[in-house]
Amino acid sequence: MSTHDDVPHVVSASRVIAANADQIFELIADPSQQPRWDGNDNLAEAPTGQRVRGVGEVFTVTLTIGEVRENHVVEFEEGRRIAWRPSDPGREPAGHLWRWELEPIDAEHTRVTHTYDWSRLTDENRFTRARATSADNLRASLDRLAVLAESGDVGAP
Repeated sequence: MSTHDDVPHVVSASRVIAANADQIFELIADPSQQPRWDGNDNLAEAPTGQRVRGVGEVFTVTLTIGEVRENHVVEFEEGRRIAWRPSDPGREPAGHLWRWELEPIDAEHTRVTHTYDWSRLTDENRFTRARATSADNLRASLDRLAVLAESGDVGAP
């Protein structure tokens, strides 16, 4: 089984968003907000009331294809960093990771970096989609997130 080829297994994108880190983080750490900015057009909905507060939490989302994913939070620093590993319900995570890092520049500007890391992915059925996830997909999420944060539209979905 060879999972390594010429496609990068860690892709990332970053940009400066004209909003403070707390506003931006609220859009990321509240799963019910995620379908609003998902640049992969993969998320249909997520129940409200799942705001992430720490490592070890699990939140669920429903994909556009109707399947449910459990996301296991593996990194968390309020207002600065959050990362999760998706899994099928009741299963161990397949090994890929979504990470968001926020670096305040000043009171109204934040550098946001979005990373997709599939270097530990073990489920071969997911390799095709993982290979297709590019920095452009990540930039699309950043751009959609920026529109919401810069307009102050951080309320309920």
